[in-house]
Amino acid sequence: MSPNTASEKKYVLAIDQGTTSSRAILFDHSGGIVSTGQLEHEQIFPKAGWVEHDPMQIWRNVREAVGQALSRAEVNRHEIAAVGITNQRETAVVWDKNTGEPVYNAIVWQDTRTKKICAELAGQDGDDKYKDICGLPLATYFSGPKVTWILDNVEGARERAEAGDLLFGTTDSWVLWNMTGGANGGVHVTDVTNASRTMLMDVRSLTWDESICADMRIPVSMLPEIKSSSEVYGHGRKQGLLIDTPIAGILGDQQAATFGQACFSKGMAKNTYGTGNFMLINTGTDAVTSEHGLLTTVCYKIGDAETVYALEGSIAVTGSLIQWLRDHVGLIKEAADIEKLAGTVEDNGGAYFVPAFSGLFAPHWRSDARGALVGLTRYVNKGHIARAALEAAAFQTREVMDAMIADAASRDVELTELKVDGGMTANETLMQFQADILGVPVIRPKVAETTALGAAYAAGIAVGFWNGEQDVIDNWAEDKRWEPQMEEAERERLLRNWKKAVTKTLDWVDDDVE
Repeated sequence: MSPNTASEKKYVLAIDQGTTSSRAILFDHSGGIVSTGQLEHEQIFPKAGWVEHDPMQIWRNVREAVGQALSRAEVNRHEIAAVGITNQRETAVVWDKNTGEPVYNAIVWQDTRTKKICAELAGQDGDDKYKDICGLPLATYFSGPKVTWILDNVEGARERAEAGDLLFGTTDSWVLWNMTGGANGGVHVTDVTNASRTMLMDVRSLTWDESICADMRIPVSMLPEIKSSSEVYGHGRKQGLLIDTPIAGILGDQQAATFGQACFSKGMAKNTYGTGNFMLINTGTDAVTSEHGLLTTVCYKIGDAETVYALEGSIAVTGSLIQWLRDHVGLIKEAADIEKLAGTVEDNGGAYFVPAFSGLFAPHWRSDARGALVGLTRYVNKGHIARAALEAAAFQTREVMDAMIADAASRDVELTELKVDGGMTANETLMQFQADILGVPVIRPKVAETTALGAAYAAGIAVGFWNGEQDVIDNWAEDKRWEPQMEEAERERLLRNWKKAVTKTLDWVDDDVE
């Protein structure tokens, strides 16, 4: 039997190019993890509010992570059916297609340098100027204005872009282009989920909108071709370990987690608890325009099948609040200690912690907000503060859920349960409180690496390794479920006080503060 015989293909490899690290994870047919490789990359902060990554370091780390995963499993490319890519979504890379050299560092999704560009674009029309087209408000979060900044501020970049020499992509496109040959025939492609986070794509036609590109002064020639989330884009070339292996799946990280959680039916939702929280609810084949501070985004598109959409609520600070209490305040020594400390008290003692460290994201979108710890009395101790910090993640999630229900109510979308993933889901106290404050069951899966798993599934489906979404559903397994136990009157009291606490964070930043 030849080494390339399909029956010998035992695994799918996922490349997870994230904000802090690049990982490679090998999955078997049951969706189980076989091996992993991971390398962190440098976080570059040239000025306050600026966040950058070195694209060349990311590419080197991706190659090394792949090598680690394959060597640890003693697997070679002949046993791999396909490769899927998932990535930090709005981070922008601009590079020279002839040399493969980036013209500037990658500008990360958290970066706020494009505030003035966004304000100029909004003009008299306001931040929702392009929302009906791209599903997104004008915000520093998204990729398009980052490209404008690079073309405006890197010497010679605009001329080279207009001459057709420069390419733009989110990090999925950067990795794919390099894997498929780079300057020697690299494939310049992105998928619909990542394209939907640029502000440059018409979210319904799934094509680049030339009028928005013109407003942002971005040549359309720079942009990658938009493909589905599950099809063969190209084959490994420059990455010798994966030569001739099909690269067949791309999903932005939060959409990949939604896919890995098997949220395929309208109304199914997942919430990822990381540095911040990202909650997505499947709205079916309807691109629902939010009236309540959420983002309209592409959830996934499998080959030629209909596009599936989602509403997304992005919360800036959840897990990073626990890190702040550890690193800046010294309240705990390890992040895991927060649950033990919170367990020393019965409730929050009347204290509420609103972590608006960089303003409030969904559903408020208030850049003038700043963090507040309110409701303090002499009764409050460090256990109450620890509990208030945990509860903040749950309260913010409830606000996003309420916005989702309000937006989706007319579309026959109803949230009946919440699937959860990410590091904070190990915290049982938080998960029970989350179920209590939502009033619906909260469910954690057995395989926690849902982001990489989603990208693996998309790639495996494209090459027939898995039989469509049904195999994903069959492989998904529940680890633990938390049912709501709180009385409705108590839930309403807590929510009323939380909303009051949020009002205390607003209008904090004065106009004369940069």
